[in-house]
Amino acid sequence: MTELSWQKSTFSEGAGANCVYLAAAPTTGVIHLQESDTPETTLTTTPAALAALIRTLTRGSADLRR
Repeated sequence: MTELSWQKSTFSEGAGANCVYLAAAPTTGVIHLQESDTPETTLTTTPAALAALIRTLTRGSADLRR
C-alpha cells in the first residue's frame, strides 16, 4: 500500500487535540479520515460522498442559526 500524506483539516483547532486529518489515496482517489484521539481508526469515503456530507452539515448549521 502507498503511504498516505495526511493533512490536518482547516477547521481543526489547536496543535494536535481535537483534529481531523484527511488523506487522498493517489491511485484510487479514496478519501481517508482520521480523528486525532483515535488515529488507529480510519474511515474511507469517496470525494462525492464527502462533498455531500459537508454540504449537508453546512446547510444544517445555517438552519440552526435562524
